Amino acid sequence: MADFFVHSTAIVDSEQIGAGTRIWAFSHVLKGAVIGEQCNIGDHCFIEGGAIIGSRVTMKNSNMVWEGVTIADGAFIGPHVFFTNDLYPRSPRLQEAAHRYENHGWLSETHIGYGASLGAAAVILAGITVGEFATIGAGAVISKDVAAHALMVGNPARQIGWVCRCGLRLDIRQDQNAKCHCGDEYGLAEEGLHRISAK
Repeated sequence: MADFFVHSTAIVDSEQIGAGTRIWAFSHVLKGAVIGEQCNIGDHCFIEGGAIIGSRVTMKNSNMVWEGVTIADGAFIGPHVFFTNDLYPRSPRLQEAAHRYENHGWLSETHIGYGASLGAAAVILAGITVGEFATIGAGAVISKDVAAHALMVGNPARQIGWVCRCGLRLDIRQDQNAKCHCGDEYGLAEEGLHRISAK
């Protein structure tokens, strides 16, 4: 007996679903997809073979996660986030482009870091890495890699600040440290935000 929940209207072809995961109405998980433990996959999600979703991931309604997309543990994927996996897409059935799709050379892998959050309707272009605990604002278009703890908004997305592990925005300047309400303390260095102490 499966130790995960699948709604009666969902289709799950993968055998790699972790314990305690819940897959809700009208979602479809293809063979070869991997989903970790204690995840919540909302209504109308499509997860393609070759996609990898870690444990304790929250995925809201109407997401499509393609082959080559890896989502690390603890990430939050808001509703209607758009992932891609091909920087120069053509139909593989188009005679002039069919040779490109004879192997996986076309595939550009995308990585969403541990504890990161992607806001509703964000667009993540193929080949991007979003760092751990980063926050992507609703509707943002991410066309380049995102640093850990970065707060990104707009189209094209730009960084407007930093966020704590708990998700709250930090009031931090280059020459000062910042303490979050949760008790974590951070500083800024040339390589980005770093945690000095934890609660």
